[in-house]
Amino acid sequence: MNLNQIHNVYFIGIGGIGMSALARYFQNIGKNVSGYDKTPTMLTDELIAGGMSIHFEDNINLIPKEYYIENTLVIITPAVPITHSEWNYFIERQYQVKKRAEVLGIITKDTFCFAVAGTHGKTTTSSILGHILYECGADVTAFIGGIVENYHSNLIGNGKTITVVEADEFDRSFLHLHPNIACVTSMDADHLDIYGDKNAIEDSFREFADKVEDKNKLFVPKGLPLEGLTVGINEEATFKAFNVRIENGYYVFDVQTPSETIENIQFGLPGRHNLMNAMMALAMAKTFGSPTKTIAKAMASFKGIQRRFSYQIKNENLVYIDDYAHHPTEINAVHQAVCELYPNQKVLAIFQPHLFSRTKDFADDFAKSLSQFDEILLLDIYPARELPMEGITSAWLLSKIENSNKKLVSKTDLISSILESDAKIIVTIGAGDIGELVPKIKSELALANQ
Repeated sequence: MNLNQIHNVYFIGIGGIGMSALARYFQNIGKNVSGYDKTPTMLTDELIAGGMSIHFEDNINLIPKEYYIENTLVIITPAVPITHSEWNYFIERQYQVKKRAEVLGIITKDTFCFAVAGTHGKTTTSSILGHILYECGADVTAFIGGIVENYHSNLIGNGKTITVVEADEFDRSFLHLHPNIACVTSMDADHLDIYGDKNAIEDSFREFADKVEDKNKLFVPKGLPLEGLTVGINEEATFKAFNVRIENGYYVFDVQTPSETIENIQFGLPGRHNLMNAMMALAMAKTFGSPTKTIAKAMASFKGIQRRFSYQIKNENLVYIDDYAHHPTEINAVHQAVCELYPNQKVLAIFQPHLFSRTKDFADDFAKSLSQFDEILLLDIYPARELPMEGITSAWLLSKIENSNKKLVSKTDLISSILESDAKIIVTIGAGDIGELVPKIKSELALANQ
C-alpha cells in the first residue's frame, strides 16, 4: 500500500488516544482527515479545533461525499463492533480498511523505527524517548498513547525518517511493526481475554523480540527472560543506574553505559518504575548515537504525561494526583511512588476498574494492591468494549479488599465522598472515563481547600 496515493483518511473511533495521534500525523503530512467517534471528549474537541470534521452518530450519510474508494484509507479501532454501519458501508464498497496497528506497520516499514513494548511503561518510555530524540534534532515522529505535557499533544515532532511507536500487545498488534531498535519493559499477564494464559502472552512477546535481528538493539530489564542488552537500577546490567537519590523532588542518579559513566542525571517523574522507563529510553537513544549531554538535558526537561502520576493539586495542605493505572502491577507502582514522596501521610485512592474480563482475571491481585492505601473509593467497572459478566461487579471486588476503610460510590456521589475524607494525598486511578471527571474533582477540591 502506497500512502502517497492516499488523499483522504477516515477514522472510525478517531477519539482514541492512539487513533487521534495517527489522525494528527496524517493531517500533518497533508491528508484530509475526518471521522466518527461514539462520544465527544476533550481529545475530539481538540481535533475539531484543529480543523478535522468529526461526528458522533453512526450514520453513513455523514461520511464526506468526496471520500472516494481509490483515494481514501479507512482506519478502525478494535473497540468498534462489527455491526457498525459505517464500517460495513466501507467494507461492502471495497475501500481500503485497516486496523491502526496495520497502518503503523506500513509507516514503520519505511522509517527507522524505535518500538517500545511491554505490559506496563510503554507510553512513558515512548514519550521520554521521543522527547530525547526531538531535543537531539532527530527527524522524528513519535506516536504516543498519552498527552505529553511538553508538547500538549500525543504526537512529538513531524519527521519523515524516524518513528517512535508503542508496540501494543493487545490483539498481537505489535507483530505488524518493523522495529530497528526496541525494548520490552515487562511481560506481566494481561489481556487474558485475548491470550488465555501467561505463557501465551510471553510467547507473543518473544515473537516480537525476534523481529529485532541484532540483539544489541533490543533492551530488556535485568532478569526478563529475553535475549538482549540489560537495563537495571542498582544491579549489574549493560546500562546501570546507581547512586540514586532524591533532591528537590527530582531523581538524581549516575549511569554506567558500555562506553562511559554519566554523572548527576536529573529526572522529575516519581517512582522506581518511571526511573526504569527513563533508563530504557536513555539506553535506546545512546545506542542510536544521540549525544550524551543532550540526552541528559532532555531527561531533566521532561515534564511527564497527562494521567501518568499527573499532579492536579500540589501544595502544603493537599496533593491530588491522577494516574492511568489499570493493572495491579501499575497500582503497586503508584502506591510505591506516593509512599516514597509522602511517607506517613494518609492516602485516599479512587479506583475505576477497566474491563469485566481484567477485573475477573486479576480480582485477588487488585484487592491486594488497593488494600495498601489508607482509604479506598471504588467506582463501577468501566466496560469499554465488553458486555457485563455475571457476578463480576465492583461490589464483588470491594468484598475482597482487606481494608475496612473502603466504600463503593457512584459517579454522582464521588465528589461528596472525596470531600468527606481527611486524607491529604488523593489519587484517582483507572483507564476508563474517570479521566473525564478529573477537572471537576480538581476544581471542587480547590474550592474546599481555599
